[in-house]
Amino acid sequence: MNKVIFGLLVILTTALMGSSFAIGKIGLAYTSPMLLAAIRFILAGLIMAIIVVKLIKRPHPSKTIDWAKLAIIGLFQTAGVMGCIFVGLRTISAGELSILTFMNPLLVIIFGTLFCKTRYAPQQWAGVFLGFIGVFITMGAHLDLKTGTLLGLMSAISWSLATLLMKNWGHAIDTWVMSAYQMLCGGVLLLIGSYLFEQPFFIITTASMLILLWLAIMASIVQFSIWFFLLQKGDSAKTSAFLFLAPFFGVLSGFILLDEPVHWYVALGGSLIFVGIFLVNWTSHQVATIEKSM
Repeated sequence: MNKVIFGLLVILTTALMGSSFAIGKIGLAYTSPMLLAAIRFILAGLIMAIIVVKLIKRPHPSKTIDWAKLAIIGLFQTAGVMGCIFVGLRTISAGELSILTFMNPLLVIIFGTLFCKTRYAPQQWAGVFLGFIGVFITMGAHLDLKTGTLLGLMSAISWSLATLLMKNWGHAIDTWVMSAYQMLCGGVLLLIGSYLFEQPFFIITTASMLILLWLAIMASIVQFSIWFFLLQKGDSAKTSAFLFLAPFFGVLSGFILLDEPVHWYVALGGSLIFVGIFLVNWTSHQVATIEKSM
C-alpha cells in the first residue's frame, strides 16, 4: 500500500478517535451523557448490522454462546468504555480524559500477564513503567481522585479487558460482525443504564443532530472501517503503535474546540504515556516470537 495514503488514513482514523472526546463534550449541552452514548452506538450498530448483512454479507455466528460473547464484549468495549467516557466528560477536560482512556495498551500488558499468562519483552514492561509515570504526572503529580479521573481510569480498564476478550474469542467471530453487534449490544445496555442511573433528556436542535450523526457515522462507522482496513493491510503490531496519536488529537481538539488549557504537566505526562504505548505496541520480531510461543 502507498505509504502516503497509509499515513493519511492513520492520521484520519486517529483524529476521529481523539476528536470524539471534545465533540462528545459539546454534545452534553443538549443531552444526558449515557443517553448520548446509547443513541450513538445503537445508530452505529444498526447501520453496521445492515452493512454486514446486506452489503458485504459476512458470516454470522450460529451458536448461542458466540452471541453471548458478543454481548459480553459489548458490555466492556462499548457500554463500559463509552459510559465512563461520556459521564467523565462532565468533570474533567476532554484532553485529560482521552489521555487516561488511551493508556489501555499499558493495562493489556498487566492483565495479559495476570490472566492469560502471556510473556512480554523488557521493552514492553519499560513502556508500562513510563506510561504509569506519565499518568501520575498528568494527574498533577498527586492523587487527584476527581470523578472524571476515576472514570477515565475505569474506561481504560474496561477497554483493556475487552481487548483480551476479543483476542481470545475473536478467531471464532468475523471482525466486521463483531464490531457491528458489540456496538449494538453495548448501545442497548447504555440505554438501559441511562434510564436507571440518570434523568435522560435529549434536546433536538440542528447542532445536537449534527453532533449525534458525526459521533455515530464519522467517529464510529468510518473510524472503525478505516482502522480495520489498516490492520488488514499493514503489520498489526506496528499499525497499533499509531494509536498513540489518538490522545494527541484528543488534547488538540479540546484546545481548539473547547479552549481547554494544556497545562505543562498534562503535556509532559501525555508525552510519557505516548512513549510508553509506543514501546508496548511497536514490537520487534523477537517480541512477537515470545508472544506467539505462548
